[in-house]
Amino acid sequence: MRTDLFDFELPEALIALRPVQPRDAARLLVVRPDGPELLADHVMTDLPSLIAPGDALVFNDTRVIPAALTGVRTRGEATAHIAANLIERLDDHRWQALVRPAKRLEPGDRIEFGESGNACLLGTLDATVEAKGESGAVRLAFDLSGPALHDAIEAQGAMPLPPYIAARRAADEQDRSDYQTTFAREEGAVAAPTAGLHFTGGLIEALEARGNTCFFVTLHVGPGTFLPVRAEETSEHKMHAEHGVVSTDVAFALNAIKSRGNRIIAVGTTSLRLLESAADEFGTLKPFSGETDIFITPGYRFRFVDRLLTNFHLPRSTLFMLVAAFSGLDTMKRAYAHAVEERYRFYSYGDACLLSPAERL
Repeated sequence: MRTDLFDFELPEALIALRPVQPRDAARLLVVRPDGPELLADHVMTDLPSLIAPGDALVFNDTRVIPAALTGVRTRGEATAHIAANLIERLDDHRWQALVRPAKRLEPGDRIEFGESGNACLLGTLDATVEAKGESGAVRLAFDLSGPALHDAIEAQGAMPLPPYIAARRAADEQDRSDYQTTFAREEGAVAAPTAGLHFTGGLIEALEARGNTCFFVTLHVGPGTFLPVRAEETSEHKMHAEHGVVSTDVAFALNAIKSRGNRIIAVGTTSLRLLESAADEFGTLKPFSGETDIFITPGYRFRFVDRLLTNFHLPRSTLFMLVAAFSGLDTMKRAYAHAVEERYRFYSYGDACLLSPAERL
């Protein structure tokens, strides 16, 4: 399909730079393509009344690392300021990173990250550029390794806010809690599973009191979630692979819930993509541990997920293509037009929508 089919107009003022407080005060647009009312305005605290008792919610429990670093490159007496986002741990002391300005770096350059002398007893967070790739990619070899490197990154790094927020304000200490779900536990993501940001302990308790069950899978969200689709056709776009895990216990329990006629509700596109990667052609969820680069566009046949709770996504993004595949492109364009008219807040710190599937042929 042509990628321009997934374009839409969005006023910049609707891009949320901070989340609402409390988390579950976010607005919730309910979209039912096959219901008597296509669109209905709610808030997140209404969620327990909007899903049936016995339905299961599946959350992504990945934990975001403070992967955004700033530093100074030294080359003889010449220096340059560098911003780096760590995107993949290669071993105990090396990371793949995206840097800017990449033209200021060459293999062999030294970078001192953070404020000089601010790594406490760990020493400064210094690295050598081992290799340089395309589009700002570099391989960094840090002087520290193992737990010492982990602790230094935690001390020196900032939350890797999406580009559409980072371009308008710097990450701060508040983002360390705002840009992390309350149930995050498996460290490894460089972007948050943002639909999960709306859930408080109280909201989860209210869901469980209604007879809903909550399950956790892990998909370490990579930087590809922010990348625009630059190809003219969706078939020409390549997704970045991300590591995910569905445990045997979770697969068994979710299959049992689905077999008795209840629905599986994916909280976030990351949970959905992992569940669909782990389901076989007959709709049975299998234990999974590995990489997935599944790219869901209209025409995809969903195997396992029955409903989706997600945020509002960027024009031409792979995530908007996914929701268009789930509920129908025309439906989602109407839903997004309604959200713009009603001043919903968009993107990572924005509001949410609860989607039902389009009629399946």
